[in-house]
Amino acid sequence: MATYDIAKLGELLKGNEYPGRGIVIGKSEDGNSIAIAYFIMGRSANSRNRVFTEEGDTVTIYPADSTKVEDPSLIIYHPIRKLGDCLIVTNGDQTDTIFDFLKEGNTFEEALETREFEPDGPNWTPRISGIVFLDDSDTYKLSILKSEDPDGTDCARYTYTYKLQNGLGHFIHTYKENGNPIPTFEGEPERVAVPNSADEFASEIWDNLNEDNKISLYVRYINVVTGAVENKLINKYSKVN
Repeated sequence: MATYDIAKLGELLKGNEYPGRGIVIGKSEDGNSIAIAYFIMGRSANSRNRVFTEEGDTVTIYPADSTKVEDPSLIIYHPIRKLGDCLIVTNGDQTDTIFDFLKEGNTFEEALETREFEPDGPNWTPRISGIVFLDDSDTYKLSILKSEDPDGTDCARYTYTYKLQNGLGHFIHTYKENGNPIPTFEGEPERVAVPNSADEFASEIWDNLNEDNKISLYVRYINVVTGAVENKLINKYSKVN
């Protein structure tokens, strides 16, 4: 794919057994909405035992069956929180770190300087984070914190800043593909097309995620004029207790 090509997100996901967790931020083709999407996947029973729930502007991950939770530390968190004109989306509890830093007048980057990749060697799952500013700046950022080597000795930190453009989003995910250990995402966030509705975008993502490994998806569209919000939440599993 050439540098400035825009891919169909469904085509990037199709045939990739395990991209892991993924974030997309961008703007709809008609220019009416800021769009974000977040999905999770899992290979183990502990990872698959999860559902998304929506509580106002916040999205939280809970166990589908609380009696079967083995280790909640890396699977239960708030992937999406809103603070003023800032909408935060991440793949871990660094959502709360970013929220707290912004609340004290600090920056997205300063918050992530205090965090690193997940302590789950030998995979060393990257922490991926995004923020979109819902004001006149038309700016969003994506970050990845990942191990510099197979031993998890040092953390490499990358932040990408973009201007919102009609029909364009950027997609970052934790893993390149399936494997043992699982290979970390490489390169810059991928340029993807963003359709005009949350339903359409959700269908494109959900229908192309691996059937065995997909768990949950959340898509939010925010009208740039009225602030009206359109959400789409999909869980593969149902909460039982």
